[in-house]
Amino acid sequence: QPTCDAARSVTKETQTMRLRQICLVAPELEPAVAALTDILGLSVCFRDDAVAKYGLVNAVIPVGTCFLEVVAPTRPDTAAGRYLQRRGGAGGYMVIIDTLDLAAAERHVAALGVRVANPLSHGDEYRGLQLHPRDTGGALLELNWTRDGASLTGPYHPAGPDWQRHVRNDIATALRGAELQSDDPATLAARWASILDHPIATGATGDPVITLDLGALRFVRATDGRGEGLGGIDVAVRDPAVVRAAAAARGYPVGPDSVMLCGTRIRLIDESQDT
Repeated sequence: QPTCDAARSVTKETQTMRLRQICLVAPELEPAVAALTDILGLSVCFRDDAVAKYGLVNAVIPVGTCFLEVVAPTRPDTAAGRYLQRRGGAGGYMVIIDTLDLAAAERHVAALGVRVANPLSHGDEYRGLQLHPRDTGGALLELNWTRDGASLTGPYHPAGPDWQRHVRNDIATALRGAELQSDDPATLAARWASILDHPIATGATGDPVITLDLGALRFVRATDGRGEGLGGIDVAVRDPAVVRAAAAARGYPVGPDSVMLCGTRIRLIDESQDT
């Protein structure tokens, strides 16, 4: 199974669409960050002052060579605040995929009629395309490119200048995938497959899956009353029982193979059985 783990990276020529970052949104930043870092054994690598222009504060947390980001609104009537209201609280907000050829991706989405809601740039070091959520469905979808970013252990602009020294792997070791929920998962999967130019397969549970060059996107039926959105993520851990116990001790909901943190189902994949 393709992953975001540098140890399992494929050849440079096929690293064209890689799940690198998941963004979660919370009413308050620090409690959500504390839950993720304490229970998953992670560390914040970067806080980006530039998000203040969107009425946000944030924290970026490496998980292996991928990243979790948490954002929280700092003023009324922000896009993130409206999203919190629409989905009834904290949860998944954005799926961020990096590519080695953003120009080709931009041409592709334009040919599909998918609008760019927010173009991003930082000199010649980084470019990003946040696609219009009405055209993608499911969640905000961003495609980005970082100069000299082909290596999974190399530069990745959204994570700051020295993210590598903040990597912790005693508990959680890698981000494996994202779970998007919908009343019609097959249609949503088809839309994302078209945008990402990757085929749909059938997962172990019979749900549609898009396997990227690194990482995977699963599409499931919405059953939690929160409607369409980014409902969960898959995280490889050394011992799922340790994570479940830590979450339960802090009062967070725990399932047979998951914990609920920041309003997000975190499916725990036993690293020893993750082949």
